[in-house]
Amino acid sequence: MTSTTTRPAPSKDRGTDNRPGVLLGVVLAAQFMALLDVFIVNVAAPTIRAELAASGAELQLVIAGYTIAYAVLLITGARLGDRLGHRRMYLAGLALFTAASLACGLAAGTGQLIAFRLVQGAGSALMIPQVLSLIQRNFTGERRVRALSAYAAVLATGAAAGQVVGGVLVSADLLGTGWRPVFLVNVPIGLVLLVLGARVLPRDAHGTPTRARALDLPGLLLLAAAVSLLTVPLVLGQEQDWPLWSWLSLGGSLVFLAVFGGYESGLARRGGAPLIAPRVLRIPGMGRAVLWITVAMGVNAGFLFTLTLHLQGGLGHSALRAGLTFGPAAVVFGAVGLTWRRCPPRLRRALVPGGFLLAAVSALAVGGLLHDGTAGGWGLYPALGALGAGISLAFSPALTGALATVRAEDAADASGLLATVTQLGQLIGVATFGTLFLGRLDGPGARSSVDALWVTVLALAAASVLGAASAGLPRRAR
Repeated sequence: MTSTTTRPAPSKDRGTDNRPGVLLGVVLAAQFMALLDVFIVNVAAPTIRAELAASGAELQLVIAGYTIAYAVLLITGARLGDRLGHRRMYLAGLALFTAASLACGLAAGTGQLIAFRLVQGAGSALMIPQVLSLIQRNFTGERRVRALSAYAAVLATGAAAGQVVGGVLVSADLLGTGWRPVFLVNVPIGLVLLVLGARVLPRDAHGTPTRARALDLPGLLLLAAAVSLLTVPLVLGQEQDWPLWSWLSLGGSLVFLAVFGGYESGLARRGGAPLIAPRVLRIPGMGRAVLWITVAMGVNAGFLFTLTLHLQGGLGHSALRAGLTFGPAAVVFGAVGLTWRRCPPRLRRALVPGGFLLAAVSALAVGGLLHDGTAGGWGLYPALGALGAGISLAFSPALTGALATVRAEDAADASGLLATVTQLGQLIGVATFGTLFLGRLDGPGARSSVDALWVTVLALAAASVLGAASAGLPRRAR
């Protein structure tokens, strides 16, 4: 056949033939910005606490509010992309995220900041699920391989960049604005991406795709209620000496979770489109992967939050110095996530439990180095690097291994489930380990902070050991 019959004509609607690099840059820049916002606030947390007179519980909600909205709405955001168009929902989510970032930067009090963080998380939930869809739909062959490699690199570097950029912005104290630039920096970037996105993203096809599924709003409301009833008492209970309402709320979260499971199963039996398909949870190894991911992300987020408070609040480090301290852990986390597949196949079964054990030992080493009230010396950096390696080994193979066993028709549901679990794990980590750390503080100063950090480190190590022990759980057959 001639070359004219084997090469399709370029499509004006797709918009990728002439500007694939610009399209990829636009969607990955938004992914990077949203990921950055998860970690950039960690470094700003002590400054926010001081300038807004925020309580420990309010500070946790500033961190966790973004993740609550993102985790709960993530699957719904993906469904909306299928139904209404990926370009449309990407731009709508980006606009909402940018507006919420401006509102966060101008917030007059902690209550406003928490509310706007929830809106910011909702914007991410609309925007981020469209990134992979746009890549899959607009890149093929070697272009797609390169695009997905760039996507992985963005995920790997976002955490490190968030810590460092947050430290730079807070330490710079631009025009006396303190912590506010960590949110305001998103505004000009978001506006530029909106203009570029409107020009280069392919237009959505008219009409609703026939394969688009219903949104499952009852399931969304039940899941949101279960997550909220779990999170709020974990964050507020310690500070209020665990009143009756906190225990009732925790019990209510279990009730709503059970109702959610029952409703989803019934909807699946009726041929509907549940938020989380029960058959996905029955995939061999999926339940164990969910547990591993939850523990790994909980340890990661809890460690970042509590060590940041210790470095800045207990030791008096600047935001920049605290941000740079996390560099080794974040860089090694990303590097291991990109390279663990080079491990011989016969050893891969040991990666997740080995990663958890490495994380446990490394966390204890970090606690030991800081236990005398000093900055830990140069030995702190290899210990933090080893901790990043351990968490990455616990997380990345678990995620990839679970998806490798999924049938093509279940791939979207499985990806949505694991992405949601990743966010919920971070949320639970900040709430539980953050509460433990703040509850052990009995006054200002390094000594009190050291004692609180050591107790928290012991809990982090124990959670990691439990993650390793769960490797012995049997895989559930279909």
